[in-house]
Amino acid sequence: MGKRNSLISRLSLGLSVSESAEAAAYQKEKLRLTIASIAVGFAYMTVMAFAGGWWLDRLVQPLSAGNRWLELLGVAGLFAAGAELVGLPLSFYSGFVVEHRYQLSTQTPGGWIVKQLKMYALALAMGAPLIAGLYAILWTTPAYWWLVAAAGWLAVTVVLGQIFPVFVVPLFYKVTPLADEALIARLKAIAAGTGLRVTEVARLGLSKETRKANAMLSGMGATKRVMLGDTLVDNFQPEEIEVVFAHEVGHYVHHHVVKGIIGSSVVTLAGFLVCDLVLKSAAPALGHTSFAAPSALPLLMLVLSVFSLAMGPIQNGVSRHFERQSDWYALERTRNPEAYKAAFSRLATLNKAELDPARLTVIMFYTHPPIAERLAMADTWGRTRSRSPKA
Repeated sequence: MGKRNSLISRLSLGLSVSESAEAAAYQKEKLRLTIASIAVGFAYMTVMAFAGGWWLDRLVQPLSAGNRWLELLGVAGLFAAGAELVGLPLSFYSGFVVEHRYQLSTQTPGGWIVKQLKMYALALAMGAPLIAGLYAILWTTPAYWWLVAAAGWLAVTVVLGQIFPVFVVPLFYKVTPLADEALIARLKAIAAGTGLRVTEVARLGLSKETRKANAMLSGMGATKRVMLGDTLVDNFQPEEIEVVFAHEVGHYVHHHVVKGIIGSSVVTLAGFLVCDLVLKSAAPALGHTSFAAPSALPLLMLVLSVFSLAMGPIQNGVSRHFERQSDWYALERTRNPEAYKAAFSRLATLNKAELDPARLTVIMFYTHPPIAERLAMADTWGRTRSRSPKA
């Protein structure tokens, strides 16, 4: 979009020039930090892949006493700890300092530390079994490990989808049932006939660490539920919350969670196959005894990361398509384009969203359409309905 359309979008949000400039500055700084974080991460993994893996292995071998499981977990632990230490300054600066500078964070330094410790504990509890499981597959089925590993990852994804809203989210945020009866009645009307029960709508305590508003559909089967941030419930009008809720219902109606799992599984299969092709030639050339040696773990992680980065724009494009489908569903379900525009305008203002980011930035990093595009969809929907009054 050009400058004229950006101006129209800014005026439609009711933003002053300074507010719009502040949002753009915030997003540009976050983008620079994201790129810097990716660069630092890749630099670390490259060094470790081409030289550090041997060094880590030599450190661990005397302690592992010939036990390859201990050797593997030792190398994996040191590699992960190094990656965290290298990335921690940028993570703190981006997630704490910048968020406070732009008055978006309510998190205390102690709160940030506690959350990090919880994340480390969760990463250890989940990461160690995953690494052990992957290498068990590598060691027992070396010829077609990539196929077995992809099937295993599909099973893990399904299990994680089941437990995420029940066990993982409550570790970080207070989750309570939505108690506003009048609002629940509105949401029941939106969910009627879709199969999604309103009793599965939860209030998510985001306000302890941010002023940003958000909502999400999470879980699978019996654990499926819509979670509305308390920053959303407390600051938005009922008809605006209806629109946001209808958007999340749209994800359910269009089966986006299931489709996402299937898509992720296909990408994972391709990624593991690429790793198989690269590692079987690269690992011996770099002096590793085999592509499944613990010392080659950093090389495996580097190849997976490069593949993931290459696939990022495609996956982001699919995600934006899902979000557009859910936006359109929200308009169809509520038939209230003004509330839709008000809701997304308020979200953009609270979250300091950039109205019209560069197209390349959207392709590379955006999982949701830019706010200007989402607002334009309401106008498109209105024109469509004016031409088809019976639709």
